[in-house]
Amino acid sequence: MEKKEVFVDVSARHVHLSREDQDVLFGKGYELQVHKELAGGGGFASVEQIAIEGPRSTFPKVRILGPCRKQSQVELSKTDARALGVDAPVRLSGDLEGTPGIRLIGPAGELVLEKGVIIAKRHVHIGLKQQKEWGLNTGDTVAVRLDTEDRSLIFGDTEIRVQADQEDLALMHIDTDEANAAGMKPMNGYIVEF
Repeated sequence: MEKKEVFVDVSARHVHLSREDQDVLFGKGYELQVHKELAGGGGFASVEQIAIEGPRSTFPKVRILGPCRKQSQVELSKTDARALGVDAPVRLSGDLEGTPGIRLIGPAGELVLEKGVIIAKRHVHIGLKQQKEWGLNTGDTVAVRLDTEDRSLIFGDTEIRVQADQEDLALMHIDTDEANAAGMKPMNGYIVEF
């Protein structure tokens, strides 16, 4: 394995909303307020949170990530999905066909998504520079070794996603279950190998 400098970002449970669903939950024309810009550019964690309700339990405060998307989706860890009573598959963001739905509850209204609950497949976003240097393309899969003080781990079946609008980007997304399994500390910036 060759060492690569990749920023590792832990993605906690969150929701992406379509414009239509955002209007239902917050009121027509409501705009989300930026809490924090996300690593990699183009997205943000909003101040606003909503409740998500599954057959078994409810999470009362789940962060919304913006900007709006074409389709609403909820991204959970496997532990979250079990707690809610939802049989969510592991999928790349946006691959929503055949996924279960869930109830979303906002301050101005609520709705039931017919589909859209996933466990996000771990992946590495790379820019055009890394694509050229590393010889990787969207859809390629790699095994990533994450070294931590407590529990180094190799994550197999990690998908590459080339960001054509980014020249220099190396960002790995894993969920909270994966981060805990590897013993990650709250800080990021791990160097990985693949």
